Amino acid sequence: MSEAKPSTEGLAARQAALNMLDAVLRRGQMLDSAAQKAAAPDRPLALAIAGETLRRLPELDQLIDSATWQRLPDDSKARMVLRLALAQRIALNVPDHALVATALPLVDGGPRRLVHGVLGTLLRRGVAGGAATLLPEAVEARWSAAWGDEAVASGRLAMVRRPPLDLSFADALAAEAFAAANGGVSLASGHVRLQGGAAVTDLPGFNEGGWWVQDLAASLPARLMPQAPSRVLDLCAAPGGKTMQLAAAGHTVTALDRSASRLARLSENMARTGLRTETIAADALEWRGGPFDAVLLDAPCSATGTFRRHPEVLYRARPPVIAELSELQSRLLKHAATLVSPGGTLIYAVCSLEPEEGERIVEAVQDLTLDPIGAEELPPGIVPHERGWVRVLPGMLEAEGGLDGFFIARLVRPLA
Repeated sequence: MSEAKPSTEGLAARQAALNMLDAVLRRGQMLDSAAQKAAAPDRPLALAIAGETLRRLPELDQLIDSATWQRLPDDSKARMVLRLALAQRIALNVPDHALVATALPLVDGGPRRLVHGVLGTLLRRGVAGGAATLLPEAVEARWSAAWGDEAVASGRLAMVRRPPLDLSFADALAAEAFAAANGGVSLASGHVRLQGGAAVTDLPGFNEGGWWVQDLAASLPARLMPQAPSRVLDLCAAPGGKTMQLAAAGHTVTALDRSASRLARLSENMARTGLRTETIAADALEWRGGPFDAVLLDAPCSATGTFRRHPEVLYRARPPVIAELSELQSRLLKHAATLVSPGGTLIYAVCSLEPEEGERIVEAVQDLTLDPIGAEELPPGIVPHERGWVRVLPGMLEAEGGLDGFFIARLVRPLA
């Protein structure tokens, strides 16, 4: 009687995860976009495997290199399959027999014996993950130079921790009631933070539109707008979190974005929440309008501050990409200044942890003056820089679940 072969149930999900990783690491796609194109019967599992692999990639590579005589090329299929298998063991607690059974078919016709041997060696040694992992070497070098080793250590912790779910409410009293009824905590007016993995659409009040998903750090730029209702332009507005904040605060808002499809999503969000705005599909660098009492420019950026939810951004944000984006940000900020009335406010923000996209942009501004942000304007635990801007780093509010990385500066156009 022949011995039964190990089950390869779940193989399709592993193949889909492998395809997602290839799309991210070799073609520069975002993981969510790659997942939407994946044809897999268990897409959530495939996405979880690919995501955990990206979160721990340097750690996984160190393990693989410790068990090979000659270093496998970074883009080799053998290395990619080994990364997938080891990530499942460390982060998802998949049994060893299932790892082997679903890894080897992925290299049929290729280095199957090599993968089997390396995987077997590592599993016999024992593979376990810690409370933190490594960030990409180039990222650690940049962030250590810019922010210090403590921020890097906090980034390593944040990479493997499930980020909490932050909700923004149009009504501050409704936020307090929601937090009390659903085990949440409020870290600022109109904010609720929830732990756990409940689907957003299943949460109380979703259909009624009293709240929307928005990281607390991402809510800061709109919170720093002048309080008096005014005419506000939200540049690069989609998907609309800040637009909804501004409208809920009583401002008359014009939301501009170059993507018609993203503006359609913004309009859906506005309709769900019952808030109103004017929408314009146009290139922010070319549009002429206003002037406005205030402009909010949440500029396109490397998005490295969102690495807790999107670990792939750390592999996309190479120095040439950062340099190209910083040039675009400078142009956008210069043009945005022309859309502000004399004496009006311009808030510049990026969800980036790269100083070239934040501090360096504002330091180079010549036709605007910095309006320092005070500690009393910010949620407890978030402090402004001595220069008057806000830099949110890994480690800030760490005990409460952390924040996305952000840079915010408030500027004023002189009267004359």
